Formats: sequence, C-alpha cells, structure tokens
Amino acid sequence: MITAHPSLLRDLIERCETLSRRLATHPSADTARRLDDATYTLCVITGTRQLDTALFVARRQMATALQRRHSLHH
Repeated sequence: MITAHPSLLRDLIERCETLSRRLATHPSADTARRLDDATYTLCVITGTRQLDTALFVARRQMATALQRRHSLHH
C-alpha cells in the first residue's frame, strides 16, 4: 500500500486540528471552507471518508513509517 510521506501527514493533521479548534472558538465561513478542504485532502490521502477516521489512519501511518525508519537504522 502506498502511503503519504510522514511530513505531509503531520502537516495535514496539524492543519485539520488547528482549523477545527479555530472553527469551534471563532466560527467563520472562511475557516469552515479551509477545514473542509484540508479534511477532503486528508481523507483522499488516507482512503477514508470522515475526519476522525482520517486522523486515526494518518497517525497510524506516521507511526508505522517512523517504526520502519527506526528499524532500518538499527
């Protein structure tokens, strides 16, 4: 299975979390649109359909990539 680079996953996770917090505290159409865009991208990359699932899968993919990298260096 092809997975996204961990740095891209990390960026998208951070973007989704930041925009979710911002939308909860300061709702705006722009923030909602940006969150929708980031969610869509993360869902496409992870092969999922909902943000919570996409975040879970992305974190798991990052952890797997880090474990592989660690095992290659030892």
